Amino acid sequence: MPRPKKFWPMIEASRSEACLAARLYNDPAEARAFEGFVVHMHLAYLYLLHAVFTRDEIDFRYWRRDLPKRLEKVDGEPKRWELARCITERWPQPDPVRSNIEFFVALRNKIEHRYASRSQLSLQAALGGLAQAHLLNYEEELVAQFGPQVTLATSLRFPVFIGSFTDPGESTLLRLRAALPAPLRTFMAEYHSGLSEEIVNDRRYELRLRLVNELVPRDPDALPVQFTRFDDLTEDQKSAVETLGRKGMVVVREQRRGVINLELMKPNGVVQEVADELPFVFHRGHFIKAWQKLGVRPPVGSEHPERTDERYCLYDEMHKDYGYTSAFVKKLVRLLKTARGWRDFFGEEPRLKGSEDGSEGLAAV
Repeated sequence: MPRPKKFWPMIEASRSEACLAARLYNDPAEARAFEGFVVHMHLAYLYLLHAVFTRDEIDFRYWRRDLPKRLEKVDGEPKRWELARCITERWPQPDPVRSNIEFFVALRNKIEHRYASRSQLSLQAALGGLAQAHLLNYEEELVAQFGPQVTLATSLRFPVFIGSFTDPGESTLLRLRAALPAPLRTFMAEYHSGLSEEIVNDRRYELRLRLVNELVPRDPDALPVQFTRFDDLTEDQKSAVETLGRKGMVVVREQRRGVINLELMKPNGVVQEVADELPFVFHRGHFIKAWQKLGVRPPVGSEHPERTDERYCLYDEMHKDYGYTSAFVKKLVRLLKTARGWRDFFGEEPRLKGSEDGSEGLAAV
């Protein structure tokens, strides 16, 4: 019987860490679930990349600068590359997978001590898409490097959950996301602002799903939950999915009916959505200044109220008012999520949430 290759124990350790991370994340009784997920996925990636370097005979030990022929040691053992160093070796150029891992490396340093016992549920609600991409990227890298026999597909399955399947569940998740401490919101906003649109919108950086109940008879050969990549669809199917995401549809058993103004928001809705995403105070006055500055709709009393920027705003002739799109919310968040962006847009200093007065809460970043 051939001896197992030197790197196989690293692979097994890596897979065990990833399974433990997912188990903690999905355990409703675990008070520090998200922290556990971040820490154990960190180890899973570290062991996986060390296995890759071992197989490829890449020396991932640190050598002393003063004595280049001697190894750096910690407690008598050679010091090996940490995950941040491994990432730059594996993905030397900007990449969605690299950016996703680097986000969690930085986040681990934030939550390890200051937020270990609180904000766990809020972090899960705010970063669920990033966490899901983090795990999927790991699975793809694991299988790509060492073959389908090491897949986690038989160990990790789609969990049974409520989440956004119910209106109360969705409302609760939105409230949790809005409850993140201001320093964490600032960290997330500043990290995302440094990435290109191409990386931010890549599913390997953050996975976003729209679940639609399948309108077909039961197929005994089909899985109950199946993932279809957008790139694998036909052009007609892509068009239908884009329409669903843009206009909104209500699925009722065997019928699909268009809904007028679905996902369009009134001003208060926009204010709330933007305020939830920013670490700064954002109120109705800021909203008015924003649509005026961006020219998304005509001024009050215009003879042509219908002349809007349809990407961000639509005029409702029946009710004589305006509805605003989620794209408008995203644009405002993108422009205002950093102190510098706020100053450039409004020409004033932002005020951090929770401050008692303007001077105490001014953002200095």
